[in-house]
Amino acid sequence: MEILIWRNLLDPYDLAVKELITKFEHIRYEHKARGIYCPIEQVTGRVKTISSILDKMQKKKIDFSELETRLEDIAGIRIICQFVEDIPKVVNLIHERKDMTIIHEKNYIDHVKSSGYRSYHVIIEYEVHTMDGLKKIQAEIQIRTMGMNFWSTIEHSLQYKYKQNIPEHLKEKLLKSSEAIVLLDQVMSQVREEIMDAQNSMQLQANLISEILNNIQNLYKVANNREVLKIQEEFYEIYLQNDLEKLERFHKQLDIISEGYRAQSLNFENEEVT
Repeated sequence: MEILIWRNLLDPYDLAVKELITKFEHIRYEHKARGIYCPIEQVTGRVKTISSILDKMQKKKIDFSELETRLEDIAGIRIICQFVEDIPKVVNLIHERKDMTIIHEKNYIDHVKSSGYRSYHVIIEYEVHTMDGLKKIQAEIQIRTMGMNFWSTIEHSLQYKYKQNIPEHLKEKLLKSSEAIVLLDQVMSQVREEIMDAQNSMQLQANLISEILNNIQNLYKVANNREVLKIQEEFYEIYLQNDLEKLERFHKQLDIISEGYRAQSLNFENEEVT
């Protein structure tokens, strides 16, 4: 096939990957904005390289006329979770969406591959708008923990190096390391509540600091500079103490002061962006 034909073929898949990454990232943003724990830790994506496509076509004896129907992972999205318990939650999020249709699912967590590979795959049909009109394509969404992803990355590199014929001694080590990842995920699940509490506290502190600094910035426009400078110095003293309760109290007091000056409603639409 000519380069131009490959480009025309793969462009819609590139568009789909970019759109899907944006949509799943927005799920993360919405959870964070509402102070809700998000089961999605990280989102990445890629379009399969031409060489990888050709290798898979040769391995599965796929004709060019069947390329887009039989290859499900030309567009690939990878969603990384912190905990195994987050994976079914992400699957449910995908089920609830109206802008993608699930074709089928592959559960390699409950049904681990003989190599030790663990992940949850969702094959979807997704519609993109191109210059030539609407095009429905298939995309594969892989959902896994950080531990599973680390193991899979190593295994993929070895598969590439040995052309799918990994030596037996390395296969054995991969299988043992996969079992270690299972234990790691189990331990993380056992301390899940403590980890989530710590992360929630960090996020709450970050949100409070952001709102406090925004209020102080607004007060500089309407209040006496000496008064605002005193407030700012008080904030830095509390910040250095790393005391969340004191920070929350200071935030409430500053809110009352800001309401008195109506500083919370100020915006900076007319300011020059630097």
